[in-house]
Amino acid sequence: MRISAVAATVASIALASPALAADAKRSSFGKMPDGRDVPAVTLSNGRGVSTTIIALGASIQALTMPDKQGKREDVQIGYDTIDGYLAKPEFFGATVGRVANRIAKGRFTLDGKAYSTPVNNGVNSLHGGTAGFDKVLWEVTEVKSGPTASVTLRYVSPDGDMGYPGKLTTYATYSLDEANKLTIEYRATTDKPTVVNLSNHAYWNLAGVGNPRGAMGHVVTIPAERYTPTDATSIPLGNHAPVAGTVFDFRQPRVIGDRVRDARDPQIEYGRGYDHNWVIGARVTPSEHLMARVVDPVSGRGFELWSNQPGLQFYSGNFFDGTIKGKNGQIYRMGDAIVMEPQLFPDAPNQPGFPSVRLAPGQTYRNVMSYRLFVER
Repeated sequence: MRISAVAATVASIALASPALAADAKRSSFGKMPDGRDVPAVTLSNGRGVSTTIIALGASIQALTMPDKQGKREDVQIGYDTIDGYLAKPEFFGATVGRVANRIAKGRFTLDGKAYSTPVNNGVNSLHGGTAGFDKVLWEVTEVKSGPTASVTLRYVSPDGDMGYPGKLTTYATYSLDEANKLTIEYRATTDKPTVVNLSNHAYWNLAGVGNPRGAMGHVVTIPAERYTPTDATSIPLGNHAPVAGTVFDFRQPRVIGDRVRDARDPQIEYGRGYDHNWVIGARVTPSEHLMARVVDPVSGRGFELWSNQPGLQFYSGNFFDGTIKGKNGQIYRMGDAIVMEPQLFPDAPNQPGFPSVRLAPGQTYRNVMSYRLFVER
């Protein structure tokens, strides 16, 4: 898709009123069990887009945007109150780490020393273990209004946290501008060699939270010629497989639901749908590149996702089984939302052929991702 066409669709989201400076407002989202307050910051612009970030998990709690009729709806599934995030956390909109995605059997070796982190996904460790970055209370360090509204949060993970070596100091900055670009930037430094792979786990339903269409009618484009096939526990086999001629080929726009249950490919059976890493590049790049384009053709709401990361984990919400009651009392079912996570590859600490997740003292880890929101008229 040409950038000029993107600019046209992005521009079409604007309301009739003139654009105003983006704004950031602080509030409280409730309290932790120990009484600590959970700050919330809502970023909004003059074009009808707003997002609320909560300090628990440095998470996107809500993102509201207009459709082609100008109707504003929340497109992030999650919970209305802190109680849900505490009682049944599901990574809704959360920052995931210290290592996003899976580590086989929760074990890895770094500089000749063996480490282990708690398993919480069958026999594997997922998104940092049983108490990853999604389950801790981050500190809000800065809130800004202006041409771009932003909030920065910090979490210091101590040496040995969830089994990982090194004290890791992490910053998450969310910013929203008047061009309807929501940017998330993660930065981290360490005092001893460690492994880091952070990402955001936003759950998108562009039809709107609770809309019975769910997300399976969304049209997705992923500019990747290869993906990383997995074993039955969703651990990559270590090779790259071509997408051509498979259900993983999204180089041209495809409706998710057309092939998400096509279990003639055993990879779909393993993941109960899509839960795989697409190979966008070979390494982290200085600038952002296109990772995916997603649009709900009925409402017209969509986004382009750009990042500096080499991998994109696309998850089609396969494990929602009707046992989670979310916003507005809605039951979340399989396929009600999708996740697009720019990151380094799954199980990278155990895969020498994958881009490295090693971070040394003096280095700065950086993952930047931008959701360029638009409406197709």
